[in-house]
Amino acid sequence: MRFDGKVVLVSGAGSGIGRATALGFAERGARVGVADIDGARAEAVAEEITKAGGVALAIAADAGAPAGIEAMIGGTVKAFGGLDILHNNAFGQPALPSGQRRLAFLGDLDERVWTHTIDLGLTGVFRAMKGAIPELLARGGGAIVNTASISGLFADFAIGAYNTAKAGVINLTRVAAIEYASRGIRVNCVCPGAIDTPLLRPSLSIPGFAEETTRMIPMKRLGRPEEMAGVVMFLASDLASYVTGAAVVADGGLTAQTGLPTRIPLP
Repeated sequence: MRFDGKVVLVSGAGSGIGRATALGFAERGARVGVADIDGARAEAVAEEITKAGGVALAIAADAGAPAGIEAMIGGTVKAFGGLDILHNNAFGQPALPSGQRRLAFLGDLDERVWTHTIDLGLTGVFRAMKGAIPELLARGGGAIVNTASISGLFADFAIGAYNTAKAGVINLTRVAAIEYASRGIRVNCVCPGAIDTPLLRPSLSIPGFAEETTRMIPMKRLGRPEEMAGVVMFLASDLASYVTGAAVVADGGLTAQTGLPTRIPLP
């Protein structure tokens, strides 16, 4: 996979999957807009890229706000002359007063968690796609890859807002895919399972969570951000030229099973 001459924008690129994807695109020849709400983290990733001989622009931008979307798309286009690939990846937890829980059943869910999650995790994706599509069309087409989740395909306990946002991202991906397929824009999403990123680490600190999670995964381990970056880059590359509207699951086999007991003596 090569992206020589291509301009790529990655949101949420300061850590985790976004960082791995930004580094991967740059390593393969792309010029990369590295956008993150934390400007220092964006600068650090952009510096990694330039030290390795690549080309990158750090952009401090809140992907949950219209001004942030304008800053990251406009900044990338201004710096590099256009846009060919968008990876919508930004996500983060809301700030809550001490004692307020982010994890809760629907009857106890703090509406601030719901509002933040939908604004950033779904509406922000819509706004970024809306802003990027004219730029992709101006280049004769391009690719959009959204970070969804297996939580958008199935239900989890106590993260209903996240489930809802990611389900919306999957169907928003499909809508854009069919609307723009004839105009040269491919739109896909990756659905990661449990990936060892800063976003998951608070959950991993819950007693027993990491052990139970890895026990349920047929590969018996968490995924790595670099493994998700590989899927994203494939979907954005010419190798996937006939792939659009896909929700590609990358979860170590977690959702390939029924959940029935595994330790059954065979006859």
